[in-house]
Amino acid sequence: MKMCSVAENYVIEPTEIPAIPVAGTDNMYPVHRVYCVGRNYAAHAVEMGHDPDKEPPFFFQKNPDNLNSGERFSYPPATNDVHYEIEMLVALKSGGKDIALEKALDCIYGYGVALDMTRRDLQGEAKKMGRPWEVGKAFEGAAPCTPIVPATASGHPSQGAIWLDVNGERKQTGDLNQMIWKVPEMISYLSGLFTLMPGDIILSGTPSGVGPVNRGDVLKGHIDGVGDLEIRVV
Repeated sequence: MKMCSVAENYVIEPTEIPAIPVAGTDNMYPVHRVYCVGRNYAAHAVEMGHDPDKEPPFFFQKNPDNLNSGERFSYPPATNDVHYEIEMLVALKSGGKDIALEKALDCIYGYGVALDMTRRDLQGEAKKMGRPWEVGKAFEGAAPCTPIVPATASGHPSQGAIWLDVNGERKQTGDLNQMIWKVPEMISYLSGLFTLMPGDIILSGTPSGVGPVNRGDVLKGHIDGVGDLEIRVV
């Protein structure tokens, strides 16, 4: 993750603005918030013990500086069960409140490939106790991602393969058309809960096949029309 500098008169030195590279350019995309949609592929919802036909969409957040556009993922502390989840990243260029479904795609700057890395043991404990998920989801480097491909180059992918290999073995495979809640629906729904802003990112859910990683593993992810992601767990 690269940072954009901030120059103001603050009483303490501010942290820099988290930003992701834009593919094929020297430009950076500044990140405002990161929203993640939960259990958005039916098979994954079943895999996690839920009925996809009975649930409205729900969201949790990662922190903007959890995004990591490097080639390494550092195994985090306080866990023995870190899982991968391959997802399409959606980056907004505009926002607002109560965005109409037919206007939602106009808000998108571009797309990327991302991993929603999860301390599954800590998430599981939080679920049992009815507590928020952030301890399992929002740790340093928790969202490895590719540079953003502008929608002017990629279009708006609504179908196509999404998959993840771990050490050369296919672990997750699906199609973007298997999303329960499509990208325009996510944007429209979220804008009824929050005022969406330029720089907001949505991680759009993962297919089934999630599982643990170990130090030394190499993860390779792909989304048709968007790109390829490769990281090593260290």
